[in-house]
Amino acid sequence: MKTNVFLNYLLFLSLLLGSLASFSQNNKFGTYYNQRLSLFEKLPDTKGEIIFLGNSITDGGEWCELLGNTKAKNRGISGDTTEGVLFRLNEVTRSKPAKVFLLIGINDLSRGVSKDTVYNNICRIADRIMKDSPKTQVYVQSILPVNDSFGLFKNHTNKTDDVLWVNAQLKIWCEKAQVQFVDLYSRFKNPDSELMNPQLTNDGLHLTGAGYLLWVEIIKPYMTKKH
Repeated sequence: MKTNVFLNYLLFLSLLLGSLASFSQNNKFGTYYNQRLSLFEKLPDTKGEIIFLGNSITDGGEWCELLGNTKAKNRGISGDTTEGVLFRLNEVTRSKPAKVFLLIGINDLSRGVSKDTVYNNICRIADRIMKDSPKTQVYVQSILPVNDSFGLFKNHTNKTDDVLWVNAQLKIWCEKAQVQFVDLYSRFKNPDSELMNPQLTNDGLHLTGAGYLLWVEIIKPYMTKKH
């Protein structure tokens, strides 16, 4: 009798451990990524969504309030990369959104991913959205400038040359692919350097309220733009 109980316990334990292992190996992305993704997957799809897709810089924006538009949806995940966005694109396109504003890439560069890979992955993301949701207007936003004078996020803020290269290539690709390229970079940098304007950030990477207001000012003309 005790032997059967012990065997049943071992069977239960092995099944439990197996299910936990399966869950943990579902993807290689982090805890916060999966928390956010699980929320996005539970939220209802609505008609005419305007999706803001990206990393912490997008994640930090209260898009519905900033734009005064209830259709604006935040699909930013702090720490996300181009690979992470590619992994979760099905959730983005399932609602057949009206517009997607994409900003991604700086975290890849900070982790040593080559600029070529970052560029190619951003193009792949745009291609996938257009393929899976042909009526969606895709807006590829340039990677923002960074500023190393704050002494923070040093792996991010030393990538200005790579950011410039990726942005230049994206602009060319968007023209060929007939995708709207949105130049945020030139509006966020200092007039006399390639550094992000310190009035728009307090850490050299993320945005203050003034930065989000400028962002909204730049993209507002696209909010009602048709194909």
